[in-house]
Amino acid sequence: MSGIPVITLDGPGGVGKGTLSRLLARDLGWHLLDSGAIYRTLALAAQRAGLSADKAVALSELARTLPLSFRGGADETHVLLAGELVDAEIRSPEISALTSQIAAIPAVRAALLQRQRDFRQAPGLVADGRDMGTVVFPNAPLKVFLTARAEERGKRRLNQLMEQGISASLATVVAEIAERDARDQQRSVAPLRPAPDARLLDTSEQSVSDTYRVLQSWVQSALQEN
Repeated sequence: MSGIPVITLDGPGGVGKGTLSRLLARDLGWHLLDSGAIYRTLALAAQRAGLSADKAVALSELARTLPLSFRGGADETHVLLAGELVDAEIRSPEISALTSQIAAIPAVRAALLQRQRDFRQAPGLVADGRDMGTVVFPNAPLKVFLTARAEERGKRRLNQLMEQGISASLATVVAEIAERDARDQQRSVAPLRPAPDARLLDTSEQSVSDTYRVLQSWVQSALQEN
């Protein structure tokens, strides 16, 4: 498995990780890991089971047995919980908040670690998340950490919510982003931070196509070197 290449894209919400990861996996013909979808689906399962974020033991057991599956490819991936399509539900503000709380539990992260590593299959993997380069795939030949200004990230998130028919204000969304950033950066296990050898890419002022061109050039160089 160690010979199968992995490219990691880490960073907080609203920086474009999902879009860039899908484009890259599609163009390379590689597998795609949306690690956030795994944690979000766990949060939805916990909500349905009546488990709050302080039930660490029960949540870690739920993580080990989570009936999660993915359908489709890099262009359009669908998330299923016990065979039920849950794409929309796992993107709600309520589930987003619960996800961040659950993701801070060490036993939960340990329970999901191997499940994420199992996505590493030939011919290669593009891994999107918050600790892909620091914890899950620390030996990846290319690690990218994406950033963007909080207000710009808030605008992008607000547009996503509006597309889902969810009403919110920019100020509220920016505040929620700041709260999650703080929680993710301060958690004791796998905090949100760039790997020491990660390349930093600020997407605040760049279009998706411009950002993707930079990413493609880095990928090409990394694959040639390895």
